[in-house]
Parts: sequence; structure tokens; C-alpha cells
Amino acid sequence: MSVTHRYREAWEGFWNEATGEPGEVFWDTEPALTAGPHLAIYEPYVDAPALPLLDLGCGNGTQTRFLADRFPLVVGIDLSSAAIELARRQEKHQSELRRKRRAEWREKTSGGGTPAARAPGGHLPSGEIRFRQLDAVDPDAVARLHGELGDCNVYMRGVLHQCDPKDRQPLADTIAVLVGEHGRAFVVELAEAAGPRLAQLAQAESGPPAKLLPVFRHGVVPGAVPDAAVADLVHTAGLSVLASGDLPLTTTEYEENGSRIELPSTWLIVGRNT
Repeated sequence: MSVTHRYREAWEGFWNEATGEPGEVFWDTEPALTAGPHLAIYEPYVDAPALPLLDLGCGNGTQTRFLADRFPLVVGIDLSSAAIELARRQEKHQSELRRKRRAEWREKTSGGGTPAARAPGGHLPSGEIRFRQLDAVDPDAVARLHGELGDCNVYMRGVLHQCDPKDRQPLADTIAVLVGEHGRAFVVELAEAAGPRLAQLAQAESGPPAKLLPVFRHGVVPGAVPDAAVADLVHTAGLSVLASGDLPLTTTEYEENGSRIELPSTWLIVGRNT
């Protein structure tokens, strides 16, 4: 099984149009408001921090680059070749800055360092990042990836609700394959309550927010996933829900009063009870 041609082409069109400007994409919020708060929840449940971390549905790699300072290897995975090309271009520009940060980090922790100065899991951040185009509902491609990397930790933000309904269970099955016996996954999705809020934004008298227009133009509008369905998909895939909760998902758009537009979201930490 693999995604439909229509779905793939919609995402290629969306990412081909993106320029890479910070904050250009509706959901491409700076990591301090996104992956940072997520990691604060996720890291206490990561039993094997030395495993590779997969950023599943990485887009242009904004969160991937942040995650690379906290795990020894981070691999950004996306269906769209255009997204991966953009992520690699941006990574090239960011690599020199990251090398300087690593040098400063090593200097700070030379001679053993202090636990507080070290990255989660006690390792120095390697800053190693890879990006790869992959259809995450292609079981053969997923099996090859797991065969190459072994068990992985997984970070996945807002991918299930973007999938065609028929692809949601295969995507949950993919997470189960990738985490294997030792990995943990952080899965965050728009809550049911986000649907009415998005509809309200789309139907605003002044028109939809500018950054939502490419989403509508390319037909990548989020679908509705009942809150309880996410846990059901995970359980059917053979995984356990280790923790769950709610968080606002901050966007790059603003309300008329100048505050960020936020959408309700739910998060799960999943894995096998070993």
C-alpha cells in the first residue's frame, strides 16, 4: 500500500510553492513554541535516548534541526521530495551555526561537565541530521528503514489528521514498526475542537488568514479525526498509550489583537511495555 497520487501531488505542490522564509507556513512555528514544550513532556518517557529519533512528517525541517541538539541522530522523514529538498537547503545554511554551538557545548562540558550542562540522556549533542523522502504507509520502505536504523524514537506532529482516512491505520502500524521494542513515540494531533475553529478562520468576514490560503489552494486541508480514534489506532497497531494530554498548538498566524492563533491539540506517548 502507498499514498494516492492525488495526495502526493498535493503536498509536492504545497512545498514547491514554499520559499523557506521563517514562519511562512501556517504550522511552521518556532521550536520554542512547538517541539520545545513537547520535549519537556516526552523526554521523561524516553527509556533509550541513544536511539535515533525520527521526525515523521518533518516538512522543511524546522523542528528536526531543534531536535538534533538533543538526540545523537535525528532523521527527518517526509512524503514530499520538495519538502526534503527545502529542508536540506535550509540545513546547509544552519550547519555552520550548529557547529559553533557544539564547540561551545563541548568546551562547557570538558573535564566531565555537570549533568545540568548535558543534553537529555547524558550525551553531548552530535547535531547529526539526515533528511529522507519516504512514503510512511509503504510497509516495504518502512521495514527497510527499520532494518537500517533499528528501533527508533519517533516524533510526529499533525500527520494523522492530514492523511487520507484509509492511510491512518497503516501510519499507526508504521510507528509500531519503527519504535520496535525499545523506542517511544510522541504523537500530537489536532483535537476535534480544532475543526470548528479552522472553519471559523476560513469563513471570517475579512477572509481566511493569508497563511491558510496555500493550504486551501493545494487541497491539504486537515481532516477530522475523533480524539478517541487516535488511541484506538495506536492500540490496534499493538502499542500502549503510556501518557496523554492536551496542549494548544501554536501557529504562525495572529489574531486581530496581535496574539498567536492557537488550535486545540491532543498528545500521546506510545510504545511497548517492556
